[in-house]
Amino acid sequence: QVQLVENGGGLVQAGGSLRLSCAASGSIASLYAMGWYRQAPGNERELVVAITSGGSTNYGDSVKGRFTISRDNAKNTVYLQMNSLKPEDTAVYYCNAAIRSATSRYPLNVWGQGTQVTVSS
Repeated sequence: QVQLVENGGGLVQAGGSLRLSCAASGSIASLYAMGWYRQAPGNERELVVAITSGGSTNYGDSVKGRFTISRDNAKNTVYLQMNSLKPEDTAVYYCNAAIRSATSRYPLNVWGQGTQVTVSS
């Protein structure tokens, strides 16, 4: 089995910064596209940013210029640097990845457990 574990969430004042990490663990053969999603109470889950294995990125309009995604393939980890945080960024942030395990021919879509980000005004 493969898993994703997020870290780095917390409480920050508006204008502050946080850095989230998402580490994949288990018998990983290949790690493909990865991304961050978020969901606030009463809202649907939305894409924050995604990054392909080739490094192409796709940012949501609300975070462009403020958030930056990066990945360290050697560590099977993806990061989300969040700057100039706003109260509307408050949500549970979920890591997502397409992962092929060592025992599988096909990749699986895997979700992390989520990490809470709260931005106070």
